[in-house]
Amino acid sequence: MACQLSEGRSNSFFQRCKPYIAMISLQFGYAGMNVITKVSLNHGMSHYVLVVYRHAFATLSIAPFALILERKVRTKITFTMFLQIFVLALLGPVIDQNFYYAGLKFTSPTFSCAMSNMLPAMTFVMAVICRMEKVNLKKVIYQAKVVGTVVTVAGAMLMTLYKGPLVQLFWTRYIHINQAGAPPAASVAADQDWVKGSIFLIIATFAWASLFILQAATLKKYTAQLTLTTLICFVGTLQAIVVTLVMERRKPSVWNIGWDMNLLAAAYAGIVTSSIAYYVQGLVIQKKGPVFASAFSPLMMIIVAIMGSFVLAENIYMGGVLGSVLIVGGLYSVLWGKYRESKENKEKESMTLPLEVVKGVIEGNAKILELEVDEVEIEKAKANNKKMISSSSINSVVVAVVEPVPDVLMKVKQELKS
Repeated sequence: MACQLSEGRSNSFFQRCKPYIAMISLQFGYAGMNVITKVSLNHGMSHYVLVVYRHAFATLSIAPFALILERKVRTKITFTMFLQIFVLALLGPVIDQNFYYAGLKFTSPTFSCAMSNMLPAMTFVMAVICRMEKVNLKKVIYQAKVVGTVVTVAGAMLMTLYKGPLVQLFWTRYIHINQAGAPPAASVAADQDWVKGSIFLIIATFAWASLFILQAATLKKYTAQLTLTTLICFVGTLQAIVVTLVMERRKPSVWNIGWDMNLLAAAYAGIVTSSIAYYVQGLVIQKKGPVFASAFSPLMMIIVAIMGSFVLAENIYMGGVLGSVLIVGGLYSVLWGKYRESKENKEKESMTLPLEVVKGVIEGNAKILELEVDEVEIEKAKANNKKMISSSSINSVVVAVVEPVPDVLMKVKQELKS
């Protein structure tokens, strides 16, 4: 019996941790994509072609699983659902990816990740506008979410606007010594169009936030996760082909790809950060909401900064370290607010009495309600060790309530609680 209880607790703990583990793992996947893609773009690959190949790989990798695993749960696609899928493909594979890659090409992986950390703030504001999130600044949990969002953006801006002294780590010191005589990363970055890259990254982040919001609404109507991901990637591939044919019409050679870094970038981005990421992200959004999923994006910047120092020999400055600390603090604040909000909602649901309204009759100022206690629900309450209503005390309760008299209301409430 004790073993069963311990197994049940461990399973329950693992179930609660799964969304956190999934989103943290996705950030490592996104970080690897940023570094590999930066190397590919530096070697001259067109970001328009990269988007096409990326989502073609994504479609091919996830379509077999969708066809096999969801053949019985797949629902019919209406015209409205097709329009939503079309817009999702336009926001994610086309607008977000093309503008993000363009911004990455003009800047650096760490800078791009820092700019994309506006995602939680944008998603939170859009979720409030769409009434997916509540804001009551009189409560601490909502204050924590708002403050956490502001602190996260402040940390990202600190990384962007303030460099400070160079932080020498033991592996970066070794890399920079071996690269003596080569132009430093800062001088190369100074020649890039950082303003244009920043604008592209802001547009990409806005499209990404819009994708979170629309995906959350779509998942309520179309629950076949794998099929939805496949359709988004497939439609996005077709849209990206059209965009590439228009933007690269004078350079047919850009479609050429060999067994090199360009192929690795397209395959990695397609399989890991499109097919797997879209599917896992959709599961987390369905369970925890769009703000929870977007709140983990700041971790990607920290991972990229470390990976970039290894692979691209990027310098790490004190401003980046301080910004990372603020970002982690803001992330913790947002997640704490989401956790407390979820806990309060569960407590409210558990306190709801398992009563079913059988009959309601309104006569003048009196409302007569016949309430039946469901014996099955009582047994469930007993099993969960919750406060219950004894089935021997009342099996059927008939309450006459005169609405204008508050004393009668209090008496009824006390009777139901006893």
